[in-house]
Amino acid sequence: MTSTSELEQLAEIELEKENEEEEEDQSVTDAPSLPPSSTVSPDPSHPYYDVARHGIIQVCGDDNYGRKLIIFSSCCLPPSHQLNHRRLLEYLKFTLDQYVEMDYILVYFHHGLRSSNKPSVKWLREAYSEFDRKYKKNLKTLYVVHPTNFIRILWNIFKPLISHKFGKKLTYVNYLAELRDHLNYEQLVVPPDVLRHDEKLRAAQRGGAPPAVKTPPPRPPLPTQQFGVSLQYIREKNREAVIPPVVRQTVAYLKEKGLRTEGIFRRSARVQLIKDVQKLYNLGKPVDFDQYADVHVPAVILKTFLRELPEPLLTFRVYSAVQDILTGCVCCPSGVESSLRVSRCKQIVESLPEHHFIVTKFLLCFLHTVSQESIVNKMSPSNLACVFGVNLVWPRHGSISLSALMPINVFTEILIEHFHTVFGSRGPAAQVTP
Repeated sequence: MTSTSELEQLAEIELEKENEEEEEDQSVTDAPSLPPSSTVSPDPSHPYYDVARHGIIQVCGDDNYGRKLIIFSSCCLPPSHQLNHRRLLEYLKFTLDQYVEMDYILVYFHHGLRSSNKPSVKWLREAYSEFDRKYKKNLKTLYVVHPTNFIRILWNIFKPLISHKFGKKLTYVNYLAELRDHLNYEQLVVPPDVLRHDEKLRAAQRGGAPPAVKTPPPRPPLPTQQFGVSLQYIREKNREAVIPPVVRQTVAYLKEKGLRTEGIFRRSARVQLIKDVQKLYNLGKPVDFDQYADVHVPAVILKTFLRELPEPLLTFRVYSAVQDILTGCVCCPSGVESSLRVSRCKQIVESLPEHHFIVTKFLLCFLHTVSQESIVNKMSPSNLACVFGVNLVWPRHGSISLSALMPINVFTEILIEHFHTVFGSRGPAAQVTP
């Protein structure tokens, strides 16, 4: 029987062998991969700036079924002597603490882990032991992308520590294309080194240049389509209804039966169920949420509808203004600063096109109502903002970086908490309230 120490030695040998094979193909230095250009450098005042600046950990919004996506990129790890791994563990927990109360997904990009930058096996053991049930219970899947023999040996080392239930959450992904079946791939922050490595693997698999990814020509949407089409399209095909049927029906159901559900909007639902409901909506067929006996189904459907809009509900053009919401006013007393932020949020919202404003007001009115039951449902304006922020506004190009999340969440929290102040002045004739 192979001992743990022998397995550790074998893992180290395997990693060195993998590194040598890569070095035969290209010149590799100890310098880590630069984060993708779509990420934004964190503020130097960030409590973990020394770690965050490397772009090792990114939060990329939600997956196709409303679960937060958190990325760990090994190729962004600097050499071990340049990074305090204890701080890295604390930063990872600091990031996860914001999301572990809701369902979430971890994507681990293994490529780029080297003998020079890898944490020790002792550190990995410490990390696993510190990630108690709080972190593990709502983790739905851990995707390990581009696994190698090193990973498989490591798995044998940790097998005695890992529960069968947690082990079932592990999914190996050999090529990036496989992630498209599970996640909103366009949202992922994929380092350039990982993209290049994936191309090399696909070329080797085919024995030549990477095959061109064939995408079928887009089909015109059905007249009854609800998901993945613009608000304008939905309005034109639904007798000029200003509130999209999906939003109106999910909000009505949740207002009646979900306001006092603890963790509403934080849980996911069965993937096949969500696909089935989406199909019914897209075919123009009636949806009866009672038959699913799960209040989280309409909650996920509402988030999915918002996330699949071609343009975010709050439009692309407000993204930069939202990112600036935390700047300025540093010399103001906190009360004045808060008041100025509310006023700025009001200006941003009032600049929306009328139809977007009407739907936004309808949705935020409902979220304000949800927050008023937070003693029971545990969904304060801050918690709701963590869930909905990335589903209301995102950049035209690239993904939302970890550093871009805070202003989005603060902005969304203000819209929910100060709903009457933010939305009180502008009252279009066609506006509807839930």
